[in-house]
Amino acid sequence: MKNKKELKMLLVLFCLSLVGSMLHAQGEGYRYGPAEKDYAGYLFAYFKGNAVADEAVCFAISTDGYHYRALNNNRPILDSKQISSTGGVRDPHILRGEDGKSFYMVLTDMTSAKGWDSNRAMILLKSEDLINWKHSIINIQKRYQGHADLKRVWAPQTIFDPTAGKYMVYWSMQHGDGPDIIYYAYANENFTDLEGEPKVLFSPKNGKSCIDGDIIHKNGLFYLFYKTEGDGNGIRLALTDALTANKWIEQPGYKQQTKDAVEGSSVFKLNNSDKYILMYDVYGKGKYQFCESVDLDRFRVIDEEVEMDFHPRHGSIIPLSRSELTRLTAKWGLPTGMQLTLKKNPVLDGFYADPDVLYSNKTKKYYIYPTSDGFDGWGGYYFKTFSSTDLKDWKDEGVILDLKKDVPWGTRHAWAPTITEKKMKGDYRYFYYFTAAQKIGVAVADLPTGPFKDAGKPLIDFKPDGVKGGQEIDPAVFNDPKSGKSYLYWGNGYLAVAELNKDMISINKKTVKVLTPDQTFREGVYVIYRKGTYYFLWSEDDTRSENYRVRYGTSTSPCGPINIPENNLILAKDAAHGIYGTGHNSVLQIPGKDEWYIVYHRFNYPNGITMGDAAGYNREVCMDPLFFDDQGNILPVVPTH
Repeated sequence: MKNKKELKMLLVLFCLSLVGSMLHAQGEGYRYGPAEKDYAGYLFAYFKGNAVADEAVCFAISTDGYHYRALNNNRPILDSKQISSTGGVRDPHILRGEDGKSFYMVLTDMTSAKGWDSNRAMILLKSEDLINWKHSIINIQKRYQGHADLKRVWAPQTIFDPTAGKYMVYWSMQHGDGPDIIYYAYANENFTDLEGEPKVLFSPKNGKSCIDGDIIHKNGLFYLFYKTEGDGNGIRLALTDALTANKWIEQPGYKQQTKDAVEGSSVFKLNNSDKYILMYDVYGKGKYQFCESVDLDRFRVIDEEVEMDFHPRHGSIIPLSRSELTRLTAKWGLPTGMQLTLKKNPVLDGFYADPDVLYSNKTKKYYIYPTSDGFDGWGGYYFKTFSSTDLKDWKDEGVILDLKKDVPWGTRHAWAPTITEKKMKGDYRYFYYFTAAQKIGVAVADLPTGPFKDAGKPLIDFKPDGVKGGQEIDPAVFNDPKSGKSYLYWGNGYLAVAELNKDMISINKKTVKVLTPDQTFREGVYVIYRKGTYYFLWSEDDTRSENYRVRYGTSTSPCGPINIPENNLILAKDAAHGIYGTGHNSVLQIPGKDEWYIVYHRFNYPNGITMGDAAGYNREVCMDPLFFDDQGNILPVVPTH
C-alpha cells in the first residue's frame, strides 16, 4: 500500500463486500454444472506463435494444474480462417459461465505479419460443450463511431459482473499517439454482440500504457493484473470492490518474478485449494513462467514443478469436471503419456454420497439422488439430482431442494435422501424424504427433477419406544407390490419402520416398529422385493472407516422379522484395487427385467484412503451389477473402477 489512507479504504471495501460475497456463495448450489468441489482437472487455451499457422486456438489438459499435455497433437481446435476477419487469432481467454455449463471465449482478431497496429476487431465465442463454438466478430472501428484513429484492439477477456448481472468484456485499445487503455462493454445475452459504447475500465494514474488486463474475483475484491506496456514491461496489480466504479487502488511494485520482459498474465485458482497460480509469457525467451500465491500479492516461482509438452503463448486456464475431460479426450484423443482416471466408476462427477436411485415411469429416465458431499463435517445444505437414459452418462439437473431457502425447520446437514414415484389421480407424483438437522422431512413435486416443496415440518423427529441412542436419519421408502402399502424406514444405530398414510407425507404412528436386525446394523437401510422375498440391505461400521460395508437380511414381510443369512456380507473394500469405504447403497431393478444394480458410495479414488476422517465426507458414487443365486441369496458384489 502507498499509505495508511489507502490501506484503510481497502479494508472498508473488503468488509462491505464480504457480506455480498457470502450471499453469492450461498447460491452456488444452484449451478447446473459442477461445483468447485467436483472439479477434476484443467483446460489450458493458448496460441503458439507469430507465424500465421500458429495464430490459432489450441487446447491442453491437466489433472493437477502443474502437468499439461496438448490435445489434438498440439494442432488448433478451431480454424482461424473460419472465425476471424484477419485469418489469425491470438490471446485466447476462456471462462466458465455462472450457470456452470456454458463457456465463453474471446480472442484478438489479428495476424502479427500485418503489423502490431493492424487489427481493429475481437471475436466472441460461446459453447455448451467446449467442442462446438458459435462465434461473432466485433470490429470496434466499424461497430462504433468516434474511433477513426483506432490503432489496435488487443487481448480481450471476460468476467461476470455480479452488480450488473452481465458478462463484461474488457480489452486494451490505443488511439493515435495516446496510451493503451483498458476499456469494457457488456455482452448481450447470447454473447454475440456488445451492448452500449466502450467505456474506460482502467488507466494507470501515471497516464502510461496498460495492456493484457486479467481480472480475478477473491473475497469480494477484483484483482486486476496488467502489463505496463512501454513502461517497465512488467505485471502490476490494482484492486477494487466494484468493477465500474473507477475506484482502483494501484499496488506498488511488479508481480512477475523475473527481470525479463513479460506479457499475457493470467491467474487461476487451483482446484480444492487456497492457492492461486499466476502465469505469464516471457516472450523474449520463448518460455512461460508459473508462480504460486495464496494472497495474490506475494508470489514464488514454481517452474520446476510445472511440465508442458508444448510452448504456449498468452493463454488462460479454467477448471474441468471429469465428464468434461472425458468429452475433450473423446474428441481430440488422450495425449501421449497421459493417464486420466476417466472410468465407469464413479458414475457422478465430484463428491457425492448416500445415493438413492429411481426409474421414472413418467419421464422414462433413471435418476440418482445423493448427498452433496465434499463439505467439512458433512456440512452440505442442498440436494441435487442427476438423470440418465442409459445408466452411463449422467446429467446434472441442478439443485432440487435447498435447506437454507426451502426448509426453515432444518437448514443444515442435508443428508441421505430417498424418493418414490406414486400414481395419484391419474398422474405420477414424487415424494422425496430427506435428512435435515438430524430429522427427516418430506417434499413433493410433479416431476422427478422438482421443484420440490417441503411439507413445512419434520416427518420424523422422535425416537421409537425403547430406543435411547442413535439418530433420526437415513430414510428409505418402499412400496410393497403385494399389499400396495408404502413404508418408511429410518435410523442410525437402530432400524425403525412405519406405514405411510395414503397422502405419503404423514405416517401412521401406531405402526412404528423397531426392526434392528443385529449388532452389525449401523445405518443406511434399503428394501427391495424379489420373487416373494423382501431383502433388507444396510451399512456396517462408520462411513469414515475403510471397512464401511454392506450386509443384508431377508423377510417374508416388509415389517420383519429379518432373517440373517450365514454369509450376508455382500459389499466390502478391495484394497488390492484401492477401493475403500463401500457402503450406504440403494438398488435399481431395470423395469420388466430380473436385472439389478447396486448404487453405493466409497472413498474417493485414489486419494481418499490418505485423507483420514475427511475421507468420510469426500466420497464418490459408484454402480455395479447385483446378482442372485438360484436359492435367492445375494452374491457378493465385485466393486469396480
